[in-house]
Amino acid sequence: QGLQDCLYLGNLDYLRDWGYAKDYVECMWLILQNDKPEDFVIATGVQHSVREFTELAFRHAGIELEFKGEGIDEVGIIKSIDGKQSTVNGKLSPGEAVVRVSPDFYRPTDVVNLWGDPTKAKAKLGWNPAKTSFEELVKLMVEHDIAKVAAEGAAAKVRTNLAEYLEKGIVK
Repeated sequence: QGLQDCLYLGNLDYLRDWGYAKDYVECMWLILQNDKPEDFVIATGVQHSVREFTELAFRHAGIELEFKGEGIDEVGIIKSIDGKQSTVNGKLSPGEAVVRVSPDFYRPTDVVNLWGDPTKAKAKLGWNPAKTSFEELVKLMVEHDIAKVAAEGAAAKVRTNLAEYLEKGIVK
């Protein structure tokens, strides 16, 4: 929404088991309902890369990305912008790099492959780790951030207008 020209990320190849906190809390509740204390893994059992997450997030904002290069030289370039769906404010155009990799976001002790096995929670608790899909999770996160930025922008305009009105003596 025009707040920054480029999104800087760490290693785009890292794999994560992305899950929705609401679904995880449901599993925690089911664990508490279990007759005897046991250990369970709360995870989706499915991995997606940081690159996949980024592509989906931009797609939900109306921007189709294309990645070029590799490692710290990899960039996400705007392939196309959906004018109907896009939340960008006209400052971006196809061919522009909007995602870059920064070594500042690499973690020296980070695990490349984070992945959990929810088999026991599914079998013993009847929990469905796929209740909220990866695609839906990304969409929820993007919609939340878009709404938050819009609300913050509206609040800033109100504060600016109020300050101006007070200065002019329109509002006392």
